[in-house]
Amino acid sequence: MKSCSFLAALLILSSVHAEPEKPNVLILFADDWRHDTLGAAGHPIVKTPNLDALAKDGIRFTHNCVTTSICSISRATLLSGQWMSRHGATDFKELRKPWGDTYPGIMRAKGYHTGHVGKWHNGKFSKDDFDFGRAYFGKHWIKNKDGTKIHVTQKNEKDAMEFLKTRPADKPFVLTLAFFATHAEDLNPLQYLPQEKSLSLYQNVTIPVPANATEASFRKLPFFLQGKNNESRNRWKWRFDTPEKFQTMMKNYFRLASEVDETCGNLIAELKRQGIYENTLIIFTTDNGYFHAEHGLADKWYPHQESIRVPLIIRDPRMTATKRGSTNDDFTLNTDLAPTILRFAGIDPPNVMQGRDISELYLGKSITDWRTEFFYEHPSIRSEDPTIESKDFIPASEALVRKDWKYFYWPDFKTEQLFHILEDPREENDLANDPKFREKLTEMRTRFRELKEAAK
Repeated sequence: MKSCSFLAALLILSSVHAEPEKPNVLILFADDWRHDTLGAAGHPIVKTPNLDALAKDGIRFTHNCVTTSICSISRATLLSGQWMSRHGATDFKELRKPWGDTYPGIMRAKGYHTGHVGKWHNGKFSKDDFDFGRAYFGKHWIKNKDGTKIHVTQKNEKDAMEFLKTRPADKPFVLTLAFFATHAEDLNPLQYLPQEKSLSLYQNVTIPVPANATEASFRKLPFFLQGKNNESRNRWKWRFDTPEKFQTMMKNYFRLASEVDETCGNLIAELKRQGIYENTLIIFTTDNGYFHAEHGLADKWYPHQESIRVPLIIRDPRMTATKRGSTNDDFTLNTDLAPTILRFAGIDPPNVMQGRDISELYLGKSITDWRTEFFYEHPSIRSEDPTIESKDFIPASEALVRKDWKYFYWPDFKTEQLFHILEDPREENDLANDPKFREKLTEMRTRFRELKEAAK
């Protein structure tokens, strides 16, 4: 009897001192998908029931933004928690900073089983950097080895499911699923190619045309954005230059979004089936926003609201019931995601990371010093075609972003713009040359320079 009591005591002591199970992380990272393309955000057309359910069980951030609105640079920022000015990935090539300073590199070194599935877009993909790595993008339909085709979102789901079902049971995991959807297939005249099962979606609805998707709004842009070689205007012609084309393109774009939503739901269901949903941080976000013909433009790149604001839903098992289903309108940034992920895993972010742990905003702490502004930056993208005026392709842009005011600076043309967002949310009335706002312009310009320097 004494030995039995002694063994029982040992078991109790060992359980008290046992290391708690490390939590898992799932990042659902869509493409070219702006903040309001969600049912939970009040969109009148698009159907995203699974992401809406995730928002009800988590928290949705209404003013989440990217610090550079383009695929490659935004992905480097996700990995590194740094502004472009620091991580330096400006040309679609390899991330130049040490892999050991990225969240997957750090977590792997700490014993996490790491995975990346889908779009990479940071130079050559190195499988050796992950325990499970499969990278592909650029086409909506991918040819299998047997000659059959699979939709890229279906392949995303298949590969992510394989990761979840084959992962070692004795290790925590971090998986980044980087969808190609809703990105267009750029060189295909159809642009957006959803799965056949989705073609009945949105068939009998009319997609509302944005109020500033007009020629008048386009003509309010700086002269260098009105040139014939402006890539954003060229892509507008591919997609939106007739009412019929606008309807076709937007319906297929929304179908791609609903397919991503379905895959997100299936992966969340798998977490629940495995009994690990309550021990997994789930993040849904995207790499950049998107013009749906606003300002007579398409794609992203520039500092306008449609381009820089992106969705962010976080389902954190530590969250109290009172926070679930809530929204937060603080400025959160893609620089914040890496440190948020690391802190959740109990890992201190390296000093080179510039973001901040978003969980401070929902774990009951009293926050009085959260950011109320941020610096935005985008490099010049120059055409390799010698007949195209390179400055007129995708010009560099920078901005100081606040909720009430926004200051634009176009370095290639040394041009400033000033918008009063509260009164002009569509950013159509430039006040930079209005003498009444000279003091505001000076104040914004000064603060802009300070934040630009701090981003390095």
